[in-house]
Amino acid sequence: MANEIFMPKLSSTMAEGTVIEWFKEEGDTVEVGEPILEIMTDKINIEVESYNDGILLKKYFEADDVVPVNHVIGFIGEAGESVPDEAPGESGAASEEGSDAPAESKQQDDTAESATSKSEVSGKRESMIGKVRATPAARAHARNNDVDIKHVTGSGRNGRIHKADVVNHLSTQTETPAKQTSSVNEPVSSAPESQAAPVRTEKLRGSRKVTADRMADSSSTIPHVTLNFEVNMDTLIELRKNLNARHEDVKVSFNDLFILITSKALNLHPDVNITFQDNEISYHEERNISLAVAVDKELFVPVVKNTEKMGLFGISKEIRRLIEDTRSRKLAQEDMTGGTFTISNLGMYSITSFTPIINKPQAAILGIGATTDQPALKDGALHNRKVATLSLSFDHRVINGAPAAAFCDTIKKLVEHPIELIL
Repeated sequence: MANEIFMPKLSSTMAEGTVIEWFKEEGDTVEVGEPILEIMTDKINIEVESYNDGILLKKYFEADDVVPVNHVIGFIGEAGESVPDEAPGESGAASEEGSDAPAESKQQDDTAESATSKSEVSGKRESMIGKVRATPAARAHARNNDVDIKHVTGSGRNGRIHKADVVNHLSTQTETPAKQTSSVNEPVSSAPESQAAPVRTEKLRGSRKVTADRMADSSSTIPHVTLNFEVNMDTLIELRKNLNARHEDVKVSFNDLFILITSKALNLHPDVNITFQDNEISYHEERNISLAVAVDKELFVPVVKNTEKMGLFGISKEIRRLIEDTRSRKLAQEDMTGGTFTISNLGMYSITSFTPIINKPQAAILGIGATTDQPALKDGALHNRKVATLSLSFDHRVINGAPAAAFCDTIKKLVEHPIELIL
């Protein structure tokens, strides 16, 4: 009897997953423990391994297809076995309330248990057998064009090479001597007057597609209002300098300070520390602050949880862990969920202000711009001061302008007088 392949449920809140890539084609031999496809949920990419030996008889979904959890996405069995032509949806075992699904449970539990370390295991497996990680389509295209697959740089997870990578590799190769000679000897009149430069296309997929979909959904369904306000950074800059001089083992960043400041402000303005979903407002006691982190072309938003229970050094330590895990692609799913407010910091660039997009179902986000020098009068004398522009975008359905402005005033007060943080 053919064995079902399920879209695994990796957490209690996971409702669906996105197919990133199949490593096997229909008719290919599959062994137990061999990765057969890669899926993504909440920006976490996970390789799904086979729990059966046999032949991949059927795959019902392709790359970028979104599939509900527990639904059948394919079958593995013996050659010639009969399987449905159409996706059967949720398996009978999984759909019966209260029933046991041993095979599915094993697949989900094992996948969830290994989610945070899958990339390391996969990398070790590849290094041991000495194989280049590449899709069948990429290998075929490389063979057809006499390209050594080892010389192609992969853009996929753990350096996996896709067909587009081979195409891009070919487009960057210089002309052969024969072609160069031919082009030199050709009459000038025979050369085309104009020739369009080659265009590289790339399909939006994986976490970038999820981010794009969520951004589009947020900007089109939430009535964003953005308040911009300036803060004097002189005192905060001096505070950070003194802290780092006295504590060499902990280097405090501006992200650390702004998370502490925001946590204090949310405590004073609980009507901002909310989420809005299914026409219900949820007021949160926990102040779980998300921080936007860019990795190459991707955007991740890990969450610093329970900031109300942390001091500055505790926040600093947790942020470093989250950023390191994000950049090494080890971020656990629980580190990506539960946020009640988001901070997006572009202060390291020459961006003075911007309009951040709200991270649904949250109701507000704080953008931090670059710190610049501005002249100011003090005691009749002109002097220089450090100024940054902050931008608060909020959901006008559930937060009105006056409470949003009051929240901004509190942020400004805490930035310019950080001693208030201990009061």
